[in-house]
Amino acid sequence: MADVAVIGAQWGDEGKGKLVDWLSARADVVVRFQGGHNAGHTLVIDGKVYKLALLPSGIVRPGKLSMIGNGVVVDPWALADEMDRLRGQGVAISPENLVIAENACLILPLHGELDALRENAAGDGKIGTTKRGIGPAYEDKVGRRAIRLVDLAYPDTLADKVARLLTHHNAIRRGLGETEIDADDLVAQLQEIAPKILPFAGPAWKILHEQREAGKRVLFEGAQGILLDVDHGTYPFVTSSNTVAGQAAAGSGIGPSAVGYVLGIVKAYTTRVGEGPFPTEDTGPVGQRLGERGREFGTNTGRKRRCGWFDAALVKQTLKLSGVHGIALTKLDVLDGFDTLKVCIGYEVDGKRVDYLPAGMDAQRTVTPIYEDMEGWHGSTAGARSWADLPAEAVKYVRRIEELIDTPVALVSTSPEREDVILMRDPYKDE
Repeated sequence: MADVAVIGAQWGDEGKGKLVDWLSARADVVVRFQGGHNAGHTLVIDGKVYKLALLPSGIVRPGKLSMIGNGVVVDPWALADEMDRLRGQGVAISPENLVIAENACLILPLHGELDALRENAAGDGKIGTTKRGIGPAYEDKVGRRAIRLVDLAYPDTLADKVARLLTHHNAIRRGLGETEIDADDLVAQLQEIAPKILPFAGPAWKILHEQREAGKRVLFEGAQGILLDVDHGTYPFVTSSNTVAGQAAAGSGIGPSAVGYVLGIVKAYTTRVGEGPFPTEDTGPVGQRLGERGREFGTNTGRKRRCGWFDAALVKQTLKLSGVHGIALTKLDVLDGFDTLKVCIGYEVDGKRVDYLPAGMDAQRTVTPIYEDMEGWHGSTAGARSWADLPAEAVKYVRRIEELIDTPVALVSTSPEREDVILMRDPYKDE
Protein backbone atom coordinates (compact mmCIF):
# COMPACT_ATOMS: atom_id res chain seq x y z
CA MET A 1 0.00 0.00 0.00
CA ALA A 2 1.52 3.29 -1.11
CA ASP A 3 1.91 6.10 1.39
CA VAL A 4 0.58 9.51 0.38
CA ALA A 5 2.10 13.00 0.45
CA VAL A 6 -0.16 16.05 0.37
CA ILE A 7 1.44 19.13 -1.16
CA GLY A 8 0.15 22.64 -1.78
CA ALA A 9 0.52 23.34 -5.49
CA GLN A 10 0.19 27.14 -5.44
CA TRP A 11 1.35 29.74 -2.90
CA GLY A 12 -0.17 27.94 0.07
CA ASP A 13 -3.62 28.40 1.62
CA GLU A 14 -5.12 25.90 -0.84
CA GLY A 15 -7.18 24.08 1.76
CA LYS A 16 -4.70 21.33 2.65
CA GLY A 17 -5.95 21.07 6.23
CA LYS A 18 -9.36 19.74 5.31
CA LEU A 19 -7.97 17.29 2.75
CA VAL A 20 -5.29 16.01 5.12
CA ASP A 21 -7.95 15.56 7.77
CA TRP A 22 -10.22 13.78 5.28
CA LEU A 23 -7.39 11.49 4.16
CA SER A 24 -6.27 10.82 7.71
CA ALA A 25 -9.39 8.69 8.12
CA ARG A 26 -7.66 6.30 5.72
CA ALA A 27 -4.20 6.66 7.32
CA ASP A 28 -2.71 5.53 10.61
CA VAL A 29 0.17 8.01 10.89
CA VAL A 30 0.23 11.69 9.87
CA VAL A 31 3.66 13.33 9.51
CA ARG A 32 4.43 17.03 9.21
CA PHE A 33 7.80 17.29 7.44
CA GLN A 34 8.77 20.95 6.86
CA GLY A 35 8.05 24.56 7.75
CA GLY A 36 7.23 26.14 11.08
CA HIS A 37 4.28 27.81 12.76
CA ASN A 38 4.01 30.37 9.98
CA ALA A 39 1.72 28.10 7.98
CA GLY A 40 -1.68 27.25 9.45
CA HIS A 41 -4.43 24.78 8.68
CA THR A 42 -8.09 25.28 9.51
CA LEU A 43 -10.24 22.20 10.05
CA VAL A 44 -14.03 22.33 10.28
CA ILE A 45 -15.45 19.14 11.81
CA ASP A 46 -19.14 18.94 12.60
CA GLY A 47 -19.25 22.72 12.72
CA LYS A 48 -16.35 22.95 15.17
CA VAL A 49 -13.30 24.92 13.98
CA TYR A 50 -9.76 23.82 14.82
CA LYS A 51 -6.82 26.07 13.91
CA LEU A 52 -3.48 24.30 13.67
CA ALA A 53 0.00 25.69 13.11
CA LEU A 54 2.62 23.10 14.08
CA LEU A 55 0.55 20.08 14.98
CA PRO A 56 -0.29 17.65 12.15
CA SER A 57 -3.95 17.60 11.14
CA GLY A 58 -4.25 14.00 12.32
CA ILE A 59 -4.07 15.15 15.93
CA VAL A 60 -7.82 15.84 15.99
CA ARG A 61 -8.63 12.23 15.08
CA PRO A 62 -8.60 9.65 17.90
CA GLY A 63 -6.41 6.63 17.31
CA LYS A 64 -3.97 8.30 14.94
CA LEU A 65 -0.28 8.84 15.53
CA SER A 66 0.89 12.36 14.68
CA MET A 67 4.54 13.14 14.06
CA ILE A 68 6.54 16.35 13.67
CA GLY A 69 9.54 15.47 11.53
CA ASN A 70 13.11 16.68 11.60
CA GLY A 71 12.47 18.99 8.65
CA VAL A 72 10.22 21.21 10.79
CA VAL A 73 11.60 24.08 12.86
CA VAL A 74 9.75 24.07 16.18
CA ASP A 75 8.92 27.04 18.38
CA PRO A 76 8.47 25.22 21.72
CA TRP A 77 6.49 28.04 23.31
CA ALA A 78 4.11 28.30 20.34
CA LEU A 79 3.73 24.53 20.29
CA ALA A 80 2.94 24.38 24.02
CA ASP A 81 0.31 27.10 23.59
CA GLU A 82 -1.20 25.28 20.60
CA MET A 83 -1.44 22.03 22.52
CA ASP A 84 -3.10 23.78 25.47
CA ARG A 85 -5.60 25.47 23.16
CA LEU A 86 -6.56 22.22 21.44
CA ARG A 87 -6.83 20.38 24.73
CA GLY A 88 -9.29 23.09 25.73
CA GLN A 89 -11.33 22.05 22.69
CA GLY A 90 -11.37 18.45 23.87
CA VAL A 91 -8.47 17.12 21.76
CA ALA A 92 -6.37 14.48 23.53
CA ILE A 93 -2.62 15.11 23.16
CA SER A 94 -0.02 12.92 24.82
CA PRO A 95 3.24 11.12 23.98
CA GLU A 96 1.02 8.22 22.93
CA ASN A 97 -0.34 10.08 19.91
CA LEU A 98 2.30 12.76 19.25
CA VAL A 99 6.01 12.30 18.52
CA ILE A 100 8.42 15.15 17.79
CA ALA A 101 11.71 14.35 16.08
CA GLU A 102 14.43 14.75 18.68
CA ASN A 103 16.72 16.20 16.00
CA ALA A 104 14.28 18.97 15.04
CA CYS A 105 15.78 22.45 15.36
CA LEU A 106 14.15 25.03 17.63
CA ILE A 107 12.88 28.51 16.91
CA LEU A 108 13.96 30.79 19.75
CA PRO A 109 12.68 34.27 20.71
CA LEU A 110 15.80 35.81 19.18
CA HIS A 111 14.83 34.37 15.79
CA GLY A 112 11.50 36.17 15.73
CA GLU A 113 13.16 39.40 16.84
CA LEU A 114 15.77 39.16 14.08
CA ASP A 115 13.09 38.32 11.51
CA ALA A 116 11.12 41.44 12.46
CA LEU A 117 14.20 43.69 12.56
CA ARG A 118 15.21 42.67 9.05
CA GLU A 119 11.73 42.92 7.60
CA ASN A 120 11.04 46.31 9.13
CA ALA A 121 14.36 47.66 7.91
CA ALA A 122 13.81 46.41 4.35
CA GLY A 123 11.16 49.01 3.48
CA ASP A 124 9.93 48.46 -0.09
CA GLY A 125 12.28 45.48 -0.40
CA LYS A 126 10.55 43.42 2.29
CA ILE A 127 9.87 39.76 1.59
CA GLY A 128 6.56 39.57 3.41
CA THR A 129 7.53 37.13 6.16
CA THR A 130 5.30 36.41 9.14
CA LYS A 131 8.13 37.62 11.43
CA ARG A 132 7.92 34.40 13.42
CA GLY A 133 11.57 33.50 13.11
CA ILE A 134 11.33 30.66 10.62
CA GLY A 135 13.98 31.98 8.23
CA PRO A 136 16.60 32.80 10.90
CA ALA A 137 15.99 29.39 12.51
CA TYR A 138 16.70 27.60 9.24
CA GLU A 139 19.80 29.76 8.80
CA ASP A 140 21.12 28.52 12.14
CA LYS A 141 20.28 24.94 11.16
CA VAL A 142 22.29 25.19 7.96
CA GLY A 143 25.01 27.10 9.84
CA ARG A 144 25.30 24.14 12.27
CA ARG A 145 24.75 26.25 15.35
CA ALA A 146 21.07 25.57 16.05
CA ILE A 147 19.65 24.41 19.34
CA ARG A 148 17.84 21.13 18.71
CA LEU A 149 15.08 19.56 20.75
CA VAL A 150 17.39 16.81 22.00
CA ASP A 151 19.75 19.46 23.43
CA LEU A 152 17.16 20.33 26.07
CA ALA A 153 17.68 16.89 27.57
CA TYR A 154 21.32 17.66 28.37
CA PRO A 155 21.40 20.72 30.65
CA ASP A 156 25.14 20.31 31.37
CA THR A 157 26.04 21.13 27.75
CA LEU A 158 23.11 23.39 26.85
CA ALA A 159 24.85 26.55 28.11
CA ASP A 160 27.86 25.94 25.85
CA LYS A 161 25.61 25.48 22.82
CA VAL A 162 23.69 28.65 23.62
CA ALA A 163 26.96 30.55 24.02
CA ARG A 164 28.10 29.39 20.58
CA LEU A 165 24.80 30.44 19.04
CA LEU A 166 24.94 33.87 20.66
CA THR A 167 28.43 34.52 19.37
CA HIS A 168 26.78 34.75 15.99
CA HIS A 169 23.52 36.45 16.94
CA ASN A 170 24.91 39.07 19.29
CA ALA A 171 27.35 40.18 16.61
CA ILE A 172 24.39 40.77 14.31
CA ARG A 173 22.46 42.59 17.01
CA ARG A 174 25.39 44.88 17.75
CA GLY A 175 25.56 45.74 14.07
CA LEU A 176 21.87 46.62 14.12
CA GLY A 177 22.26 48.74 17.22
CA GLU A 178 20.24 46.31 19.36
CA THR A 179 20.99 45.08 22.87
CA GLU A 180 22.68 41.71 23.17
CA ILE A 181 20.88 38.55 24.29
CA ASP A 182 21.82 37.40 27.78
CA ALA A 183 22.96 33.78 27.63
CA ASP A 184 21.85 32.88 31.15
CA ASP A 185 18.39 34.29 30.51
CA LEU A 186 17.99 32.26 27.31
CA VAL A 187 19.18 29.07 29.00
CA ALA A 188 16.68 29.66 31.80
CA GLN A 189 13.83 30.09 29.27
CA LEU A 190 14.80 26.84 27.57
CA GLN A 191 14.99 24.94 30.85
CA GLU A 192 11.56 26.25 31.79
CA ILE A 193 9.88 25.12 28.56
CA ALA A 194 11.76 21.81 28.31
CA PRO A 195 9.43 19.74 30.57
CA LYS A 196 6.44 20.67 28.39
CA ILE A 197 8.06 19.49 25.16
CA LEU A 198 10.68 16.85 25.94
CA PRO A 199 8.18 14.07 26.80
CA PHE A 200 7.18 14.08 23.12
CA ALA A 201 10.75 13.83 21.77
CA GLY A 202 11.88 10.62 20.15
CA PRO A 203 13.64 9.04 17.16
CA ALA A 204 10.87 9.91 14.75
CA TRP A 205 12.61 8.24 11.80
CA LYS A 206 12.85 4.93 13.67
CA ILE A 207 9.26 5.05 14.89
CA LEU A 208 8.09 5.85 11.37
CA HIS A 209 9.99 2.88 9.94
CA GLU A 210 8.49 0.60 12.59
CA GLN A 211 5.00 1.84 11.77
CA ARG A 212 5.50 1.16 8.06
CA GLU A 213 6.96 -2.28 8.72
CA ALA A 214 3.83 -3.03 10.75
CA GLY A 215 1.73 -2.23 7.69
CA LYS A 216 0.50 1.16 8.86
CA ARG A 217 -0.53 3.74 6.28
CA VAL A 218 1.35 7.04 6.40
CA LEU A 219 0.18 10.48 5.32
CA PHE A 220 2.89 13.11 4.78
CA GLU A 221 1.54 16.60 5.37
CA GLY A 222 3.20 19.54 3.64
CA ALA A 223 2.88 23.17 4.69
CA GLN A 224 2.66 26.25 2.45
CA GLY A 225 2.94 25.61 -1.30
CA ILE A 226 5.38 24.68 -4.06
CA LEU A 227 5.61 28.29 -5.28
CA LEU A 228 7.10 29.16 -1.88
CA ASP A 229 9.83 26.51 -2.16
CA VAL A 230 13.24 28.02 -1.43
CA ASP A 231 14.66 26.51 -4.64
CA HIS A 232 11.70 26.31 -7.00
CA GLY A 233 9.44 29.13 -5.84
CA THR A 234 9.24 32.81 -6.74
CA TYR A 235 12.60 33.58 -5.13
CA PRO A 236 13.35 35.60 -3.01
CA PHE A 237 9.67 35.87 -2.06
CA VAL A 238 9.63 32.34 -0.70
CA THR A 239 9.81 30.44 2.55
CA SER A 240 13.07 29.05 3.96
CA SER A 241 12.45 25.34 3.41
CA ASN A 242 11.76 22.99 0.52
CA THR A 243 8.02 22.56 0.09
CA VAL A 244 8.10 20.10 -2.82
CA ALA A 245 7.08 16.47 -2.35
CA GLY A 246 10.69 15.30 -2.32
CA GLN A 247 11.11 16.94 1.07
CA ALA A 248 8.65 14.46 2.60
CA ALA A 249 11.45 11.89 2.65
CA ALA A 250 14.30 14.09 3.91
CA GLY A 251 12.11 15.93 6.39
CA SER A 252 10.83 12.79 8.10
CA GLY A 253 13.71 10.33 7.81
CA ILE A 254 12.29 7.95 5.24
CA GLY A 255 13.40 6.82 1.78
CA PRO A 256 11.85 8.53 -1.27
CA SER A 257 10.27 5.28 -2.45
CA ALA A 258 7.97 5.42 0.59
CA VAL A 259 5.92 8.15 -1.07
CA GLY A 260 3.83 6.25 -3.56
CA TYR A 261 1.18 8.86 -4.35
CA VAL A 262 1.52 12.65 -4.37
CA LEU A 263 -1.71 14.62 -4.07
CA GLY A 264 -1.44 18.27 -5.06
CA ILE A 265 -3.94 20.63 -3.46
CA VAL A 266 -5.11 23.29 -5.91
CA LYS A 267 -7.55 26.11 -5.29
CA ALA A 268 -10.10 26.76 -8.08
CA TYR A 269 -8.70 30.29 -8.32
CA THR A 270 -5.39 31.72 -7.10
CA THR A 271 -4.34 33.50 -3.90
CA ARG A 272 -1.11 34.73 -2.41
CA VAL A 273 -0.13 36.23 0.95
CA GLY A 274 2.64 38.78 1.25
CA GLU A 275 4.94 40.23 -1.35
CA GLY A 276 6.13 38.85 -4.66
CA PRO A 277 4.97 38.26 -8.23
CA PHE A 278 1.40 37.16 -8.93
CA PRO A 279 0.64 37.18 -12.69
CA THR A 280 -3.15 36.68 -12.43
CA GLU A 281 -3.76 38.95 -9.46
CA ASP A 282 -6.92 41.06 -9.76
CA THR A 283 -6.93 44.19 -7.64
CA GLY A 284 -10.42 45.22 -8.77
CA PRO A 285 -13.95 43.91 -8.15
CA VAL A 286 -13.14 40.31 -9.14
CA GLY A 287 -10.30 40.01 -6.66
CA GLN A 288 -12.38 41.61 -3.95
CA ARG A 289 -15.28 39.26 -4.63
CA LEU A 290 -13.05 36.19 -4.53
CA GLY A 291 -11.49 37.35 -1.28
CA GLU A 292 -14.83 38.04 0.41
CA ARG A 293 -16.52 34.85 -0.76
CA GLY A 294 -13.47 32.71 -0.04
CA ARG A 295 -12.82 34.36 3.33
CA GLU A 296 -9.24 34.83 2.27
CA PHE A 297 -7.45 35.69 5.47
CA GLY A 298 -4.47 33.81 6.97
CA THR A 299 -5.33 31.13 9.54
CA ASN A 300 -2.65 32.21 12.00
CA THR A 301 -1.69 35.69 10.86
CA GLY A 302 -5.06 37.12 9.81
CA ARG A 303 -3.33 38.70 6.82
CA LYS A 304 -5.52 39.45 3.80
CA ARG A 305 -4.73 37.30 0.78
CA ARG A 306 -4.30 38.69 -2.71
CA CYS A 307 -6.71 37.02 -5.16
CA GLY A 308 -6.95 36.36 -8.88
CA TRP A 309 -7.97 33.93 -11.60
CA PHE A 310 -6.79 30.33 -11.86
CA ASP A 311 -3.30 30.05 -13.37
CA ALA A 312 -3.13 26.75 -15.24
CA ALA A 313 0.36 27.41 -16.63
CA LEU A 314 1.76 27.92 -13.15
CA VAL A 315 -0.03 24.92 -11.64
CA LYS A 316 1.15 22.65 -14.45
CA GLN A 317 4.69 23.76 -13.65
CA THR A 318 4.38 23.07 -9.93
CA LEU A 319 2.80 19.65 -10.47
CA LYS A 320 5.78 18.58 -12.55
CA LEU A 321 8.18 19.86 -9.89
CA SER A 322 6.60 17.59 -7.28
CA GLY A 323 5.67 14.58 -9.40
CA VAL A 324 2.00 15.00 -8.55
CA HIS A 325 -0.21 12.05 -9.48
CA GLY A 326 -3.57 13.75 -8.98
CA ILE A 327 -5.00 16.97 -7.58
CA ALA A 328 -7.67 17.91 -5.10
CA LEU A 329 -9.50 20.98 -6.41
CA THR A 330 -10.75 23.13 -3.54
CA LYS A 331 -13.13 26.06 -3.07
CA LEU A 332 -15.02 25.46 -6.29
CA ASP A 333 -18.09 26.96 -4.60
CA VAL A 334 -16.38 30.38 -4.39
CA LEU A 335 -16.79 30.66 -8.17
CA ASP A 336 -20.58 30.24 -8.01
CA GLY A 337 -22.40 33.13 -9.68
CA PHE A 338 -19.70 34.43 -12.02
CA ASP A 339 -20.95 35.02 -15.58
CA THR A 340 -17.50 34.46 -17.06
CA LEU A 341 -14.38 32.83 -15.65
CA LYS A 342 -10.85 33.38 -16.86
CA VAL A 343 -8.05 30.82 -16.82
CA CYS A 344 -4.43 31.70 -17.50
CA ILE A 345 -2.95 29.35 -20.12
CA GLY A 346 0.47 30.97 -20.59
CA TYR A 347 2.40 34.23 -20.51
CA GLU A 348 3.91 36.83 -22.75
CA VAL A 349 7.45 37.85 -21.82
CA ASP A 350 9.28 40.47 -23.88
CA GLY A 351 6.97 39.82 -26.81
CA LYS A 352 7.41 36.04 -26.68
CA ARG A 353 4.89 33.48 -25.51
CA VAL A 354 6.05 31.04 -22.83
CA ASP A 355 4.23 28.24 -21.00
CA TYR A 356 6.04 28.53 -17.66
CA LEU A 357 6.98 31.24 -15.17
CA PRO A 358 10.65 32.21 -15.66
CA ALA A 359 12.98 32.02 -12.67
CA GLY A 360 14.25 35.59 -12.90
CA MET A 361 12.60 38.06 -10.51
CA ASP A 362 12.53 40.81 -13.14
CA ALA A 363 10.86 38.54 -15.70
CA GLN A 364 8.33 37.34 -13.15
CA ARG A 365 7.30 40.92 -12.42
CA THR A 366 6.74 41.77 -16.07
CA VAL A 367 4.98 38.70 -17.46
CA THR A 368 1.57 39.29 -19.01
CA PRO A 369 -0.94 36.46 -18.52
CA ILE A 370 -2.73 35.01 -21.55
CA TYR A 371 -6.31 34.12 -20.66
CA GLU A 372 -8.93 31.73 -21.92
CA ASP A 373 -12.54 32.65 -21.13
CA MET A 374 -14.98 30.07 -19.84
CA GLU A 375 -18.70 30.23 -19.17
CA GLY A 376 -19.56 30.55 -15.49
CA TRP A 377 -22.54 29.08 -13.66
CA HIS A 378 -25.35 30.38 -11.50
CA GLY A 379 -26.30 27.20 -9.71
CA SER A 380 -24.72 26.25 -6.40
CA THR A 381 -21.80 23.87 -5.99
CA ALA A 382 -21.60 24.37 -2.22
CA GLY A 383 -21.77 21.07 -0.35
CA ALA A 384 -21.87 18.93 -3.51
CA ARG A 385 -20.79 15.33 -3.01
CA SER A 386 -21.24 13.92 -6.52
CA TRP A 387 -20.87 15.04 -10.13
CA ALA A 388 -24.65 15.00 -10.46
CA ASP A 389 -24.84 17.80 -7.89
CA LEU A 390 -22.73 20.17 -10.02
CA PRO A 391 -23.98 22.54 -12.72
CA ALA A 392 -22.88 21.44 -16.19
CA GLU A 393 -20.67 24.51 -16.56
CA ALA A 394 -18.86 23.66 -13.32
CA VAL A 395 -18.13 20.16 -14.60
CA LYS A 396 -16.75 21.68 -17.83
CA TYR A 397 -14.54 24.00 -15.77
CA VAL A 398 -13.07 21.10 -13.79
CA ARG A 399 -12.52 19.00 -16.91
CA ARG A 400 -10.85 21.90 -18.72
CA ILE A 401 -8.48 22.41 -15.79
CA GLU A 402 -7.53 18.72 -16.00
CA GLU A 403 -6.64 19.20 -19.67
CA LEU A 404 -4.63 22.36 -19.11
CA ILE A 405 -2.56 21.03 -16.20
CA ASP A 406 -2.19 17.54 -17.71
CA THR A 407 -3.09 15.93 -14.38
CA PRO A 408 -6.31 14.20 -13.29
CA VAL A 409 -8.58 15.59 -10.58
CA ALA A 410 -8.80 13.01 -7.81
CA LEU A 411 -11.10 14.97 -5.49
CA VAL A 412 -13.17 18.13 -5.51
CA SER A 413 -13.82 19.98 -2.26
CA THR A 414 -17.02 22.03 -2.20
CA SER A 415 -17.04 23.50 1.32
CA PRO A 416 -14.87 23.59 4.45
CA GLU A 417 -16.87 20.70 5.96
CA ARG A 418 -15.02 17.40 6.13
CA GLU A 419 -17.52 15.30 4.16
CA ASP A 420 -18.28 17.76 1.35
CA VAL A 421 -16.01 16.03 -1.15
CA ILE A 422 -16.55 14.58 -4.61
CA LEU A 423 -14.26 11.56 -4.87
CA MET A 424 -12.97 10.30 -8.20
CA ARG A 425 -9.94 8.41 -6.95
CA ASP A 426 -8.94 7.51 -3.41
CA PRO A 427 -5.15 8.10 -3.16
CA TYR A 428 -4.90 5.16 -0.75
CA LYS A 429 -6.73 2.70 -2.94
CA ASP A 430 -4.70 0.18 -4.95
CA GLU A 431 -5.02 0.40 -8.69
